[in-house]
Parts: sequence; C-alpha cells; structure tokens
Amino acid sequence: MSLIGGKIAAVIFDMDGLMLDTERISRDAWFRTFAEMGYILTKSDYMRVIGRNRYDTEVIMRQIYGPDFPLDAIYARSKAHYAAEIARDLPIKPGLLPLLHWLEQQHIPKAVASSTERAGVEYKLGRAGILQHFSMIVGGDEVARGKPEPDIFLLAAAKLQINPVQCIALEDSEPGICAAHAAGMIPFMVPDLKAPSDDIRKLAYQVFDSLHAVKQFLE
Repeated sequence: MSLIGGKIAAVIFDMDGLMLDTERISRDAWFRTFAEMGYILTKSDYMRVIGRNRYDTEVIMRQIYGPDFPLDAIYARSKAHYAAEIARDLPIKPGLLPLLHWLEQQHIPKAVASSTERAGVEYKLGRAGILQHFSMIVGGDEVARGKPEPDIFLLAAAKLQINPVQCIALEDSEPGICAAHAAGMIPFMVPDLKAPSDDIRKLAYQVFDSLHAVKQFLE
C-alpha cells in the first residue's frame, strides 16, 4: 500500500473500542446501572450513544426517557462501576502495540481524538501504558460539537499542523467514521460492538477486522 510514504503525514486514533477494549466494560456498566435504578435500556438505544460525547448522549437519552430522567445520577453510578472495573483491568486491543511501533519506525506522528474528556483520555492511556506513544491528544470537552461532526478531527490536525487530507483516522464507531469523513480525512474502520451499515462502509476508505490487519495493509 502506498499511503504511508506518499501523501499520509499523520494517523489519528480514536480511543475506546479502537485502542482500548473498554466498550464492553462501559456497556455493562450502563446496563447494570439502569437495572439498579429501575429503568430498561435496550441494546438498540445503547447503540445510539456509542462514540458520542456526553452532551449528545444526554440529548439522546432525554429524547428516549423524557426530560425528568435522572441522567446525572445514572452517569455517576455507571461511572463508578466503570472506574472500578478499569482500575482492575484496562485491556488494549490486539495489534495495537505492533501498529504503534511500526508507525514510529516510519516517523509518522500519532494523535488521539476521543469523545471522552481529555482528563479521562490521559488517565486511561496512562493506565494502559501507551500515553507516551502520542504527540497530541484532543478530548471531547475541547470542541463545541462532538462526533459525527468533524470538529475534533479538525482540531487534532490543526494542533499537529498537518492538512486533514493527509491524515488517516482510525475509528471503531459510526459517528467517528462520519466525523473523519466530514473532516476530509481517510477513514479506516475497525468495528467493535456494532457492525457498520452499508452507508458507513461507503464512507470508510477501508474496513478491517483488527489492528493487525491495519498494519498489514499499510505495510
């Protein structure tokens, strides 16, 4: 593949579900919390908030459950369940370290653009032992509009001082692929909990089954 060494100047990574195997932990925390507080969360409703920032998640949840839904309490309890679990174990996705090391050998800058707040991104990457691999981090609290809007990817490219069209964006979620495409980047998708729709497949430059496959493709 001629992307690396040609027009590609940087690779921008999503975090949860792409680098860290945390989406299942988050999902289980949400379902456990809803049950504890007497609410029913369906799989389809949960899928609507994957890859979204907190503001967008709140909008979606209030559309579903109404304006009096105790979202702050839901967030607090699910966050506690989630934090306890990742304090015990914070697994990284297979193939991540070989990909990071290979990009470093090619002298390709790497950044993170995650819907998670920046402090949370730094904490989790540090706990996973991979924070040092990234020259730039952008969190969801640093932009006005979250994914699927392109703001977070455009800010990451601006901080790297690299044209967005010269960036590969690695994503696992549909909102992330939409955001990367809207930013003019080259969207690579490694799906996690949700298989991409036909429309999302059309937006993605390539869909892979693992980060190992991404590395093989770039090589």
